[in-house]
Amino acid sequence: MAGPNKSLGQHWLKDRAVLSQIADYAELRQDDYVLEVGPGLGTLTSELLRQAGDVLSVEFDGELARKLPGQFPGKNLTVVNEDILQFDLSQLPAGYKVVANVPYYITSKIVQRLLTAKNKPSVAVLLVQKEVAQRMAAAPGDMSLLSLSSQLFADVSLGEIVPAELFTPPPKVDSQTVILKAKTEIGLSDEQQKTVFRLARIAFAGRRKKLNTSLASGLRIDKSSTSSLLESAGLSPDMRPQDLSVEDWARLANVYSTNLIQ
Repeated sequence: MAGPNKSLGQHWLKDRAVLSQIADYAELRQDDYVLEVGPGLGTLTSELLRQAGDVLSVEFDGELARKLPGQFPGKNLTVVNEDILQFDLSQLPAGYKVVANVPYYITSKIVQRLLTAKNKPSVAVLLVQKEVAQRMAAAPGDMSLLSLSSQLFADVSLGEIVPAELFTPPPKVDSQTVILKAKTEIGLSDEQQKTVFRLARIAFAGRRKKLNTSLASGLRIDKSSTSSLLESAGLSPDMRPQDLSVEDWARLANVYSTNLIQ
């Protein structure tokens, strides 16, 4: 078989103990339906088939997708040769779980697609770049758009760090497992969610600036109005976007919408 395709971000993990641990984080049962993204050589697939009832593996690489079913004859495995970013998640049963070793270069897009889907997974266990995993789980003071978008829709926790040398070929950085347990209710309407991200994008575009300055510029209103807006949401105009929690952003968006500031 040909080696890993660098353009597709393929780094294959073969350590059985680590693979078993990744699957364990999803707390799989025999009646679970699992979506695996980028199965590659099928090493993680093997663990998923051992622990779960049905596994659907979505593989972008045509050659790998063609060969994978032959490795698991008689197993409840379906392999689809498709781009996960185009895959129709609505066809999956409610409460499905996702377990994957995710290509670094599309991690954020995959996370966004999974967590904002109408039929979102109950849990997603993703092996990603260590820095990205820690950004997703960051606390106020170190927040980012990725932190906000992850934590708004899911409870985020971190698993074990996986050293780069355990992969073939070794990536330039270590990886870490991140566990996303989807929230059943986030308390915001679709319109309020849009407002949260509109305000957050404006604020994080000027990450080093105080909220009063970045929001006034981005919303094209005077600083006295933004100062009043922030104080009404219980926030200091001197705070910076990375200091806000998910709850802070939700409160700010609600105050903004209530005051009809355009």
